Amino acid sequence: MRKMKANVFYEPFDIRLEEVEIPEISESEVLVKVKAVGICGSDISYYYGTSPVDTPTGKGPIILGHETAGIIEEVGSKAAELGFKKGDRVCVNPVQPCMCCKSCMNGFFNECENLKNYGVSTNGAFAEYTKAAVSNVYKMPAEMSFEEAGLAEPLACATNGVKKLEVALGNTTVVFGCGPIGLMDVQLVRVAGAGKVFAVDVVDNKLEKALELGADAVFNTYDQNSKYYVDDLVQAIKAHNSGRLADRVLVPTGAMAAWQQALEVSGPSAKIVYFGLPSSPDANLQVPALQSINLDREIRFSWLGALAWDNVFTMIAGGRVKLDSIITHRFPLEKLEEGIQFMKESPEEKIKSVIIVD
Repeated sequence: MRKMKANVFYEPFDIRLEEVEIPEISESEVLVKVKAVGICGSDISYYYGTSPVDTPTGKGPIILGHETAGIIEEVGSKAAELGFKKGDRVCVNPVQPCMCCKSCMNGFFNECENLKNYGVSTNGAFAEYTKAAVSNVYKMPAEMSFEEAGLAEPLACATNGVKKLEVALGNTTVVFGCGPIGLMDVQLVRVAGAGKVFAVDVVDNKLEKALELGADAVFNTYDQNSKYYVDDLVQAIKAHNSGRLADRVLVPTGAMAAWQQALEVSGPSAKIVYFGLPSSPDANLQVPALQSINLDREIRFSWLGALAWDNVFTMIAGGRVKLDSIITHRFPLEKLEEGIQFMKESPEEKIKSVIIVD
């Protein structure tokens, strides 16, 4: 059998670089030679044991990695009939719906009752090769790099959240959290027509990246030594917005303090969309009921990136969303574990790391 190098996850703090068999594909699958894979926050959670992988045991062995781009190496017969061929540059949508349940029948693929996630419940792409169903493989525009394509999946998630936000032309919009998805959101809400975009975080280098990518003003709500520090976020937003609160608020962070502040900074008829995963399953949001009714606010939630992939490619290829500056670090396949530890433990300024497979 043909062999490849792969990082196999067994349990928290146990990832091993091993030689394993190259996957055999079915007639409806393609084999992809991996070129770039993003390290997601969920990969970090699996490694450190704060979240289980989606297997029957909650452990491995499994190959993680779901933010994937590469080159087709082999094509199943049915995949070939659909126009895929060896050498195509592609990225992979990791969300694998069954297409049979009620949620799928209504187009809510992210809520599939039998959902499988590539790199989470089935083998992913922290390896030299990976296989994927042809229905989950998308050809990349020529203008996209493999590194950008590796970030297409989180951008699809960000796009879904912004679609639910329903930004109207001129809306003042606040984005809480300037991680990779938050920085994508800063750009997306601007493209969607936001009049003013404010970003909130607790780390200055992330706030400065938000300014670079189009935020009008940024606020640090934690570090009193920061030049962006504000002790009263509500008043700071009013001061930058002619005395008014925000029309739209997006929360791509799991920090519950930010979840609560999103209610405080949202004004009449505002829409709030929560996307980030709370660090605890017991976390709760305290909603001031009477105030929320009187303000006629809408609170929404967003999960994964259903029906967003075509728009994602258009935004990247057209230069409307810049992803290259979000990538701050790169690691070879052999140093995946080091890359995960770096993202969690290093005091160095960082935003997004990508595994480069060569």
